[in-house]
Amino acid sequence: MASPLEDVLANETLLKDLVSVAKDAALLQGILIRTKEEPNASEVVSYAPFTIFPSPVPRPLFEQAKQVQRDFNLLVDRISQDTDFLEQALASTIEVDVFTAQLFKIYRKVLQEGLSQPIVLGLNRSDYMLDCGKDGSTSLKQVEINTIVASFGGLASRTSTVHGHILKVAGKSDEGVRIPDNNPAEGLADGIAKAWELYGSMSAAVMFLVEDFQMNIFDHRFVENELWSRNIRAIRRTFDEVCERGSLDLDRRLFIDGLEVAVVYYGMATCLKTTQNRAVKCPDIGTHLAGTKKVQQELARPRVLERFFPDDQEAVVRIRATFTGLYTLDMGEEGDQTVAMAIADPDRFVLKPQREGGGNNIYGEDMCKVLHNVKESSERTVYILMDKVRPQPVKNVLLRRGAPLTLSTCLCELGMYGVYVRLGKDMVLNECAGHLLRTKSTQHDNGGVAAGVAVLDNPFLC
Repeated sequence: MASPLEDVLANETLLKDLVSVAKDAALLQGILIRTKEEPNASEVVSYAPFTIFPSPVPRPLFEQAKQVQRDFNLLVDRISQDTDFLEQALASTIEVDVFTAQLFKIYRKVLQEGLSQPIVLGLNRSDYMLDCGKDGSTSLKQVEINTIVASFGGLASRTSTVHGHILKVAGKSDEGVRIPDNNPAEGLADGIAKAWELYGSMSAAVMFLVEDFQMNIFDHRFVENELWSRNIRAIRRTFDEVCERGSLDLDRRLFIDGLEVAVVYYGMATCLKTTQNRAVKCPDIGTHLAGTKKVQQELARPRVLERFFPDDQEAVVRIRATFTGLYTLDMGEEGDQTVAMAIADPDRFVLKPQREGGGNNIYGEDMCKVLHNVKESSERTVYILMDKVRPQPVKNVLLRRGAPLTLSTCLCELGMYGVYVRLGKDMVLNECAGHLLRTKSTQHDNGGVAAGVAVLDNPFLC
């Protein structure tokens, strides 16, 4: 896909001048990340990696992704409540995948004891690539939907300002109107704030469960600060801190260090104190399971979407239009055919495990080796097979700490943030909360921003 900024990208002298402008603009806007050397210290930080210019995205496909997000919010929420579907969809996976089996054990325990909280908060991100067909047409194809830790909403809220400034300095100020407005931090905070309000305790806090290493803390801070601006207390605790210092009262309210907790973001922790209490969990355990790769594959089967939208065929059409080919590796004839198909033509497909996060997909000869090793074993049900999406490459400069100035051939991935809040059976909030564009060199098959491969970007609508 040709970029309207190709003349600037070809001007090496101008690019060198723009690099320092771009880096300083990112620092001024708070597009920051801690260093690998000191991941828990804010005394020494760097700019989070990003592109020097926004990358071209067809406006109709951007609008399509934006419009279908509310449908995906409803779909995830309805799957999370459908015990029979989750039991059936994940039956083969939980037999061999320890992590998914552990989650399902918690899910069953929560159902057995009864749901302690009628408020459901969902923050997700549906990720797409723009598939280029043999006829030259481009279509929106979903890669996955993340129902836990929909990251980079904070930093993405500021990158459009940086790219707008760079365009001005490059003499392209009129082109800034092509960068769509974006504030996922505000949109995600809207959902958290609504859940906090429905919980009904003005003194209660929103707790962010965090890992021991927190390089990406500034991304989180944008959402936290949105909450503080609404006089909602936001705290950060690790899993170990909650298990050691958390407590439940007789009404199953969760307390940590004397503070009542109304909302737990990243609430799928296996610590019982974070699952068996009245705090709103985001995601709750059913929503976490709804985001698994196996569920994604099952949804692509004929007539499955109609189960969740029996009276809304238009929603079914909108969602199904984003699906690419997804194939089961369950034991039996259908799974055997999938294995044979993948080994015969490995360049057509990608093998995807159930593991969360980027960097785990398997391609080409590596995929063939894995399938040869597991084709006669139930271990193959840990994976699903998906058609490889083939986006049109674009040119851009990826700005990363310590990296040389290089014009790279890149691929982009577009994400849409979704936020919803349900009280009992009533959906009280259902919105698209903003977007995220990530771009990486064509040299890399796998990995996102957190993995050090992709960088932050913005759509340049064309």
